[in-house]
Amino acid sequence: MTDNKIENIVKENEDVFEAPAGFFADDFKLVSEDDISKIDSTFSSMGYWKEVFYRFISNKGAVISLLAIIVIAILAFLGPSMTSYTYSSQNLAQKNYAPRIKLFKNTPIFNGVEKMKTTTGVREINLYEKNGDDDVYYWFGSDVLGRDIWTRTWMGTRVSLYISVIAVLIDMIIGLSYGLISGYFGGSVDSVMQRFAEIVNGIPRLVIVTLLMLVLKPGIATIIFALMITEWIGMSRIARAEMLNLKEREFVLASRTLGASSFSIIFHEILPNIVGQILTQTMFSIPTAIFTEAFLSFVGLGIPVPQCSLGSLISDAFNSFTTHSYQIVPPLLVLAFLMLSFNMLADGLREALDPKFKEA
Repeated sequence: MTDNKIENIVKENEDVFEAPAGFFADDFKLVSEDDISKIDSTFSSMGYWKEVFYRFISNKGAVISLLAIIVIAILAFLGPSMTSYTYSSQNLAQKNYAPRIKLFKNTPIFNGVEKMKTTTGVREINLYEKNGDDDVYYWFGSDVLGRDIWTRTWMGTRVSLYISVIAVLIDMIIGLSYGLISGYFGGSVDSVMQRFAEIVNGIPRLVIVTLLMLVLKPGIATIIFALMITEWIGMSRIARAEMLNLKEREFVLASRTLGASSFSIIFHEILPNIVGQILTQTMFSIPTAIFTEAFLSFVGLGIPVPQCSLGSLISDAFNSFTTHSYQIVPPLLVLAFLMLSFNMLADGLREALDPKFKEA
């Protein structure tokens, strides 16, 4: 059939080949290479850690807590060098001086004036002027031995942070290994290991520390060792629970089928999948370790003099709380802010890392 015949047939049957009503030739346009359709960024794919980051920074409380921890850590390492005093230097001629800052010298606060309650009423005392120390400034005041409270507060914060972080890292290594091995092998191995953990957890921490003080010399190493003995239990329980949840998953069975060793499965397959839970538990463990160290130092089982920690500073200032209350305020506030910030940071990490909180 020639082209002329086809055209004649089409002309004779134009009503049959007529396009449907409402459609025109330019209704549809082919997308060219320069006109590619865009993907809605709201539903674009996002990596796990990137999503965790955005969820974390959206939590204002967690971000503020992280900034507070950073500021306190910086002051802990730089604060003692910001004055000419050392944490152990004593000057009995300048004891019990109230807080005084040069810029606030003529203001109602930090002017060196201390209000003391006596039997005849409230009396204002300025030991700086009384002793002729016009060029002396103690930003947080001085204690009963004439030591600078500013320097001792930040030195004590440094010691408390050092002890707690080192102890938690050691506990994390011990607890993770113990819990993962116990949960992976199960059976009699798991039963024996869990009974041992229960025995260790049942011994009061104060008893362990007291016995250690009779054997070892009091100091930072002794407190870290005491915290290491008992604080790993919580981490081991988290690791064991996650192992019981993951060890029968398909990727673990595939690795076992391909001949992977138990060590490889535990630390190369399971461990990377519980990083979120580990980070959260670590953040919760740090304030617990800080409080435990502070408590031990407060009852006299912690850092020996002339070293100091937040607990020993609170213990020393507690004896003069009724007469010179300003001495207990700095270490008490730093301890409170540290514990509150770490707990809020741990809550923020848990919400960011746990998939169950995605719809929250």
